[in-house]
Amino acid sequence: MKKGLRLISEALPNATQSVFHKKYVMLGRLLTRWEDIVGKEFYEKTQPVKIRYYKSKKKQGDNSISLDIATTSADATILHYQKDLILERINQIFGAGWITAIRFVPATSTENKKSRKTNYDKRSSRKVLLEQDKEALDSILSGIEDEEIKKRLEKLGTAILQKPSSPL
Repeated sequence: MKKGLRLISEALPNATQSVFHKKYVMLGRLLTRWEDIVGKEFYEKTQPVKIRYYKSKKKQGDNSISLDIATTSADATILHYQKDLILERINQIFGAGWITAIRFVPATSTENKKSRKTNYDKRSSRKVLLEQDKEALDSILSGIEDEEIKKRLEKLGTAILQKPSSPL
C-alpha cells in the first residue's frame, strides 16, 4: 500500500465508490449540477434526496421518474411555481423526459440547523491557501484535459487544503 501524497484522480474513485453505487449514480450526477438546475438562490436551500421509479401497470414503456427535493415549506411554495423550469433544466442536462415529476418534501429542522452551522463554520475557519499549495495543486491537475473535471477537482483540492485539519 502506498503512503504519502496521491493524485486526486487516483483517490477520488475510491472515496466516492461507497457513496455512489450504481443505484445512486444519477443522484450523484444531480448533486454535481445542482446549482445549474435550481440556481444560486436555492442552491443552499434545497437538496435532491430521492429518485423514485414508477412502472406503469397499463403500458409496458410508460414509466415515470419522480425527484424528491428537500426544502423548507416556505421555499417549497416559491419553488412550486418554478417546477416546470426545474424540470426543463434537468431534462436539458440529462436528456428529455428523464424526470417526469418533482415533489417537494420537508427538510427536517435538524438538517437545516446542521447545514447552517456547517456553512457558517466553513466560512469562518478556512485557512488561507498559500502560493506553494496553489502551485502544487496546479501541477497535480496539469495532466487533466477535460476542463470541467479539472475545474471541479481544483475546487475540491482547494477546499481540502483550506480545511483547518488539512495536513499541508
